[in-house]
Amino acid sequence: MNDIDAWVWWLVGAAALGIPLVVTAMPEFGMLAVGAVAAAAAAGVGLGAVSQVLVFVVVSVALIAVVRPIANRHRSQRPQLATGVDALRGKQAVVLERVDGSGGRIKLAGEVWSARALDGDQSYEPGQQVDVVDIEGATAIVM
Repeated sequence: MNDIDAWVWWLVGAAALGIPLVVTAMPEFGMLAVGAVAAAAAAGVGLGAVSQVLVFVVVSVALIAVVRPIANRHRSQRPQLATGVDALRGKQAVVLERVDGSGGRIKLAGEVWSARALDGDQSYEPGQQVDVVDIEGATAIVM
């Protein structure tokens, strides 16, 4: 074991921690891998084994304590810019064919969509403006 320098073992450990990072998509493994790279750097400048382990622990814990809450906060936030179907909710559309509880057609964002009235008893005639409440599959729910 003395034939291989300690920094090489730390890099092997960092690579080994990268495997579960890719397989499980758990960012904590990446943070541990960065800690192992920092320990490899500590070994490369000649620090002892205890110092290398301390560098690994301090860097890993610091990354997990600082980066993880920031990542969780960003993951739980809705995107600022709505795209796709989310961008169509709340838009106005023009009725092309009578829309009621069983169906109809509207023009929404320059495209023709199938539509259904939110209130099954309500109906909308061609030319009327309606608001898109939701999108279910390829059908706009309007009122």
